[in-house]
Amino acid sequence: MNKKFAAAVSGSAVLMLVLSGCGGDNGDEKANAWAKKVCDKWQPELKKIETANADIKRVATESSKPEEVQTTDSAAFGTMSESYKAMGTALQGAGVPPVKDGQTTQTTAIKGFEESSKGYADLKAKMEGLDPKDQTKFADGLKEVAGGLDAATQGGKNALSTLKAGGLDKAMNGQKGCQVAAPSASPK
Repeated sequence: MNKKFAAAVSGSAVLMLVLSGCGGDNGDEKANAWAKKVCDKWQPELKKIETANADIKRVATESSKPEEVQTTDSAAFGTMSESYKAMGTALQGAGVPPVKDGQTTQTTAIKGFEESSKGYADLKAKMEGLDPKDQTKFADGLKEVAGGLDAATQGGKNALSTLKAGGLDKAMNGQKGCQVAAPSASPK
């Protein structure tokens, strides 16, 4: 059960790696300036998400007690919820991106991050509602929480797709703040 949960969590960690490329070109200075505003604000949030994912994976793959799994996962989901909300706020604060349909791109991406924020807040509440003293019910509850991970990450994935489709991927990939280290593959 814990290994399945860890695998599901690892899939959500990939979300932020979608944007981290090898660097962009210097083609559009306005887009690069806009991306810098966003990515500078995103960097601490990306690190928090990365750490939260690592914490979840750690307790899922170790022989952790249900209470520790519950506490760790709940805190991690809370962190992710706050980080995705902050990422949407950073997009709002950067202003309309200097691309065709910039307002629509911005609005749609913000909505996606807000959906992920709400999704992780819901997972946090579900995790806190589990009874760690009843092993069977706790394991069943973990399955339900793991099943909700894809839905929680979907808004963020959609937001990144929107930014990419809007033509902002090169500018954002060129910013150090939007680049995260790819996690090393764990041995099986």
